[in-house]
Amino acid sequence: QVQLVESGGGLVQPGGSLNLSCTASGRLFNRYTMGWFRQAPGTEREFVAEIRFYKSDKSPAYADSGKGRFTISRDDVKSTVYLQMDSLKPEDTAIYYCAADDWGTGGTSPQDYDFWGRGTQVTVSS
Repeated sequence: QVQLVESGGGLVQPGGSLNLSCTASGRLFNRYTMGWFRQAPGTEREFVAEIRFYKSDKSPAYADSGKGRFTISRDDVKSTVYLQMDSLKPEDTAIYYCAADDWGTGGTSPQDYDFWGRGTQVTVSS
């Protein structure tokens, strides 16, 4: 079992940046593939990015909406995964969730992940 807590959300102007963090409790964080998802009002939860567990040689993956603007990274010593978001747009407004897949291959569907945080609100508006 792992507990996930997101932070770093807020209000930012279009073109601005935010760096989201997700810190996990428990041990052996490096065995989890970590993902970021987001959900805007009235929409389904959608994939944003994922980064594999430490033994994987697979590169991080991104949804098309974030390619070139978002960067996912992890610090296994701090049990934390990050999502650096640059050049933010109003359509990036959503609640952002991090998720963990235990020794898994992750994926783009919420069903691919075992554990979830409660989310952090990101609002992009002038």
